[in-house]
Amino acid sequence: GCELTASTKSYTFQVDEEDDSDHILALSVVCLTDGAKDECNVVEVVGRNHENQEIAVPMANLKLSCQPLLSLDNFKLQPPVTFRLAAGSGPVHLAGWHRIMHREDASFEDDDDLSEEEEEELPPIMPAKK
Repeated sequence: GCELTASTKSYTFQVDEEDDSDHILALSVVCLTDGAKDECNVVEVVGRNHENQEIAVPMANLKLSCQPLLSLDNFKLQPPVTFRLAAGSGPVHLAGWHRIMHREDASFEDDDDLSEEEEEELPPIMPAKK
């Protein structure tokens, strides 16, 4: 997780460029923490589109009196990604998880064999009784 405040307005999550693994960052919760004022706190996510242009999208608008917390249901992003406090003084806490999938561990042949075995183990579908 990370915390965005008036003095630390952004946080960038990135991985080593030489790492050939696939990385997924999933956000679970964005919430105001102790010391937050009753003001709008807008959190943006900044990334790159398919043309490698920087884009910023508002992700959360939190206010202590009406919406101090937002559940993001594991909103998945691909690093590098920056979280920015576009409005307000925070503190806003972001929490989630980071998954690393090593490419040498993922074998398409193994996946195909597994799915064929699962299909063979399924019992035949019987017609419904009236």
